[in-house]
Amino acid sequence: MSNWFFLLLTYYRLLPMGQATTNIEQSNGRNGMRPYPRMLPQWALDVCRPIVGLLCRVLWRIRWINKGNIPANGGLIIAANHQTYIDPFWISYPVKRPVRYLAWDAAFKWPLIGLMLRLFGAWPLQLEGSDPGPIRRSLQWVREGGAVVIFPEGGRGEADGSIRKFKAGAVRMALEAGVPILPVTIRGGHRVWPAGFRFPRLAPVEIVYHPLFLIEQRDNEDVRECARRETQRLMEIVQSALQKPDRQGGLLSSRCPPSRSGF
Repeated sequence: MSNWFFLLLTYYRLLPMGQATTNIEQSNGRNGMRPYPRMLPQWALDVCRPIVGLLCRVLWRIRWINKGNIPANGGLIIAANHQTYIDPFWISYPVKRPVRYLAWDAAFKWPLIGLMLRLFGAWPLQLEGSDPGPIRRSLQWVREGGAVVIFPEGGRGEADGSIRKFKAGAVRMALEAGVPILPVTIRGGHRVWPAGFRFPRLAPVEIVYHPLFLIEQRDNEDVRECARRETQRLMEIVQSALQKPDRQGGLLSSRCPPSRSGF
């Protein structure tokens, strides 16, 4: 393991719980709110960014499309289809601001993977539980101007690249926090690491950033009905880019099987 990684691990061990690594976390500490779980400081993440970008280009000839749609500041929820375990790195590479992730809680128990998730800012989410902690923490984060990545499918999509029906969690969070959603489509990732495969493979990938999606609650509309309707709109936006021809000349499927349990 390289020396720089040992240094990062040492920093992680020595960093006091709740010590600020961004202006958001500093504000959080000063206001007496519950501190965020410790992770790598933002400067260390910025050091890793060029390495991640180089690996993505070399291994998967990745293209980031419409990066101009990514806002530079303000609370934000990034909602994307989920095709591989590498998705968070692909999505957040051009997002040059503090980003956190909601990830499957079981993955935090895996050797090395669990540590890496914590180091890079992921928070465990129970897919079939009722722990409100990660949701409250995410709401607090976006209200203070941060960005949170959510996969509304509640798990990885189908092996053919099609998406599962979206859960309403992302829309409900955006509605409660009063922040926009950045819809993102991952195209081609299903060939890199499809469900059932132990290791990733080499294949071209495209990440499409759509215009900001603003939740529109109608007059006298019930919150649940609004969340259901706007979740359908969000899913259609993400799905629209899957229907374009991929680089191998095929047309990605757009069918939507029933969703698995999840946020």
